[in-house]
Amino acid sequence: MWFEGIAYAQQAAQNTSTGEQVLFTTVIPLVFLFAIFYFILIRPQTKKAADLQKMLAALKRNDEVVTTGGLIGKIVELKEKTVILEIAPNVRVMVERAQIAALSPYGRGGSKAAAKD
Repeated sequence: MWFEGIAYAQQAAQNTSTGEQVLFTTVIPLVFLFAIFYFILIRPQTKKAADLQKMLAALKRNDEVVTTGGLIGKIVELKEKTVILEIAPNVRVMVERAQIAALSPYGRGGSKAAAKD
């Protein structure tokens, strides 16, 4: 009765001495877990960041953009790290280039269309 636990432990040690059971119980589930994280979280996030960097590099004058703060405006002037947006007639604001979230989904004349809504 006292030695039953020792006997089971010795038998388990003999079975895992091949390393096959250790591989299937510890290493392979970790590989699957990493693969799931990669395809569900890491890969889409890096693709989205790369697309945003391409969009920021391709900005030009008269593009209508949306900032992360929700401002919609037309690019009047581009600098290396900043952009000057015209958000209303004769109203211009300076915004960091990194704060531009996307091109405006409202198309040309977006601020006029947004004012009608």
